[in-house]
Amino acid sequence: MLSLQTYYDKKSMIKITLPDGSIREYAEGTTPLDVAKSISEGLARNIISAKFNGVTVETVTPLKEDGSLILYSWNDKEGKTAFWHSTSHVVAQALEELYPGVKLTIGPAIENGFYYDVDLPDGTISEKDFPEIEKKALEIARGKHDFKMRSATKAEALQLYQTQGNQYKVELIENLEDGTITFCDHDTFTDLCRGGHIPNTGIIKAIKILSVAGAYWRGNEKNNQLTRVYGISFPKQKELTEYLELLEEAKKRDHRKLGKELELFTFSQKVGQGLPLWLPKGAALRERLENFLKKAQKKAGYEMVVTPHIGQKELYVTSGHYAKYGEDSFQPIKTPKEDEEFLLKPMNCPHHCEIYNTKPFSYRELPKRYAEFGTVYRYEQSGELHGLTRVRGFTQDDAHIFCTPDQLADEFKNVIDLTLYVLGSLGFGNFTAQVSVRDLEKPEKYIGSVENWEKAENAIINAAKEKGLDFVIESGEAAFYGPKLDFMVKDALGRNWQLGTIQVDYNLPERFDLTYKGSDNELHRPVMIHRAPFGSMERFIALLLEHTGGNFPLWLMPEQAIILPVSEKHEIYAQKVLNSLENNDIRALIDNRNETVGKKIREAEMNKIPFMLIVGENEEKEETISIRRHGGEDLGAISVKAFTDLVINEINSTLKSF
Repeated sequence: MLSLQTYYDKKSMIKITLPDGSIREYAEGTTPLDVAKSISEGLARNIISAKFNGVTVETVTPLKEDGSLILYSWNDKEGKTAFWHSTSHVVAQALEELYPGVKLTIGPAIENGFYYDVDLPDGTISEKDFPEIEKKALEIARGKHDFKMRSATKAEALQLYQTQGNQYKVELIENLEDGTITFCDHDTFTDLCRGGHIPNTGIIKAIKILSVAGAYWRGNEKNNQLTRVYGISFPKQKELTEYLELLEEAKKRDHRKLGKELELFTFSQKVGQGLPLWLPKGAALRERLENFLKKAQKKAGYEMVVTPHIGQKELYVTSGHYAKYGEDSFQPIKTPKEDEEFLLKPMNCPHHCEIYNTKPFSYRELPKRYAEFGTVYRYEQSGELHGLTRVRGFTQDDAHIFCTPDQLADEFKNVIDLTLYVLGSLGFGNFTAQVSVRDLEKPEKYIGSVENWEKAENAIINAAKEKGLDFVIESGEAAFYGPKLDFMVKDALGRNWQLGTIQVDYNLPERFDLTYKGSDNELHRPVMIHRAPFGSMERFIALLLEHTGGNFPLWLMPEQAIILPVSEKHEIYAQKVLNSLENNDIRALIDNRNETVGKKIREAEMNKIPFMLIVGENEEKEETISIRRHGGEDLGAISVKAFTDLVINEINSTLKSF
């Protein structure tokens, strides 16, 4: 009989490369969990997911070849993905047990939690049902059932779901290749699944069903509407409690709620879904943001242009946007002329290419920097619309720079400086830069030559390094025409948002045959930089609302101060104070309603006005104003001049010149 050591000696060995670059040898068939145990027992206890040679695997998947291994814990994004996807299986089992005859479809992990789409034969799921679903799911989780992957033939998989009458799973399987089909089993539950699970259900200690919504099968409005159950889970109850507290704060900061309370924007069914109407205060807010960026752009050498809201279909066919966004576009606009079609523009860049093409340029005239606050339109399904963050018409703070290859590095770094100025001026100082490159395994997703893609990606990476940015590289996140640098901002609630993008593009200049005459008197192709520090005005304002809770930087506030006369006889003095403030460009108004000062203060607090200026007999006599800050801080009685200086100094401390 062979000893254990002799057994391993006879087995073939594989080399495992760890993230730190070290290489270790293990017997073929070793699992990621075994590797973790060989490093430390503490590590093994915390590992819940793994990736081998770029593919997500189970912690108990046998490794049979040389390769790179990454181990993930709950603290890693990939670990949370496995955790939440595994919980979706547990919740699906609970739904099967609670709602006999339910048809399961898909249940992926999402940014925060998971969802599972189900077809309910009878009735609905409502908020009152959430506690029962949570109780049943936790009961299953406590069983500490292992998640086990197994392969199945296409015929076996089809037979299983045809017997169940689940047309959704049948449709999914029909689009899969035999030999690639796998199931995940735990307890008495089985589900069609590609993998990526935690070791067992017992790791799940807290589950919360957050909401239910309608969702069309495969996102197509022509298909059946399903019930989408959203949830989240944690390895500790304490973490769920903290998350729910954060969620409550997020509800208070919801931009849709604040936008209504602060009278910034509204929506009308008669105007159409996803088409915001900006009220006077909101329009003024947008104008201040635009003027802020225009002033910085002018110093940076940009020229403002204006392009129409529609363009001939051929324009977007040439640019490649029609092939990419055709299904998400509004239907073509027909004219009386036969075979003439226009589209609501989905992008501004093709129009800017045509502006560049209006005259020949010499290398001495480059770079050309065209900027526009251009409104674009894309058709979003009604179920995908969400306040200002997902709309059908939105305005981009778009600019396109046409430069020589030698100018590219400096121009790109200058745009980074501008973007950092914008984010810093608005309180978004906590961010990570993301270099979004192409997916090398899916070249069909992109246009242009490999050589140009490599040049563009290297230009962005080098610029990010030279500017000292903390950046990560994300494969597969590039635009179809070029790589980009995205700014992933963390807001006051710790949520991550993509704000600001800069892209390098060698492809549109080729597609539009853009040229310039070089120093050798030959025609050359310019490089194009796409740039939008805000991204979308609508989305940016929504995120700014939620980040600040409506307490915008002082320079941006719709009203910076409100004057509260104690009685009618003090209104003349209040008007005098207002005139003085307006002469110093401080936005203020007088609340001269026949209400108590206390009530006026409470309403000014609700409207988030930064300063309340109370004027009564003493203030008029001393020519002062009594100042109360939003939030309750009493600054006492000071002169109008002192208050003006206070406001100007506070604005100057946050709004630096570019």
